[in-house]
Amino acid sequence: MSVLNNTNTALDASAPELLMDLHVKYIQELDTKKQDLEYWLTEHLRVNGLYWGATALHILGKPDALDHEKIVEYLVKCQHDNGGFGGHIDHDSHILSTLSAIQVLITYDRLDAINVDKVVDYVVSLQNEDGSFSGDSWGETDTRFIFCAMNCLSLLKRLDDKRLNLPKIIEYIVRCRNFDGGFGNSPGGESHAAQVYVCVGTLTILGALHHVDVEQLGSWLSERQLKCGGLNGRPEKMEDVCYSWWVLSSLSMLKRVHWIDGAKLTRFILDSQDSETGGIADRPGNMPDIFHTNFGIAGLSLLGYPGLVAIDPVYCMPRHVIQRIGLTDKH
Repeated sequence: MSVLNNTNTALDASAPELLMDLHVKYIQELDTKKQDLEYWLTEHLRVNGLYWGATALHILGKPDALDHEKIVEYLVKCQHDNGGFGGHIDHDSHILSTLSAIQVLITYDRLDAINVDKVVDYVVSLQNEDGSFSGDSWGETDTRFIFCAMNCLSLLKRLDDKRLNLPKIIEYIVRCRNFDGGFGNSPGGESHAAQVYVCVGTLTILGALHHVDVEQLGSWLSERQLKCGGLNGRPEKMEDVCYSWWVLSSLSMLKRVHWIDGAKLTRFILDSQDSETGGIADRPGNMPDIFHTNFGIAGLSLLGYPGLVAIDPVYCMPRHVIQRIGLTDKH
């Protein structure tokens, strides 16, 4: 088991412990709550939810807590003839759910269950002339979709596909950079920590991180920490556990994690746990969900929390999986 030891983060002795066993139970029981309205309202996120749950369990050191074969069988049913994956069976293909499916299949070492060439065809087909990517056949563009495409193709070792225009991708990402050093969802869009992650991640994957002003962006990211220890996504907004990933992963790629107070952030994440049901909420006192559970645990891994498996800051997957497929040279 690969465990990250970050000696720069001193733990608050008064902070609650990470409720590892309870979080495992929380994730295992998510698919049994079919009587809850929330279960049906989030149907379109089912594949993404599997990725969040599987990743959290791997980081918790419990990779076999879910039935791998059932998950693989389900994902196969979500792949369309065009190669893309829908968010659930019979849902339209989208780049977001396609990446999540590929991440789970690679984590479980089961790419053999799908047609990889078709996945590549689908992802490549979504690139636009200006270098951006659409999320699906309806044409919405967002820097998130560029990252999903590059992440997916990098994991599949298919970034050398001749149909791709990589220089245009880099050019488009650079156009999304703002005066404060951050990045938006499109040229002229407001800087946002989640968009910073996808843009910095894309540039890292493509070996073009030199386009980032590390000092300026690192400062902007470190300013996302509030007095409570939590991080926000942009100025004047509330703290949220999910930014423990978006901000920290970006700082990790920039080698500036030490620019935030890791002990205070650790305490904020741990205080956001539900001690009765398990799971982690967006902030203390709120209801937990699998999205914030995964990114809270992922953030703790980047902070070097004891006993957690190391996570890769670019791909948001267990580092040992990324090492297994030979992608550790990206950062």
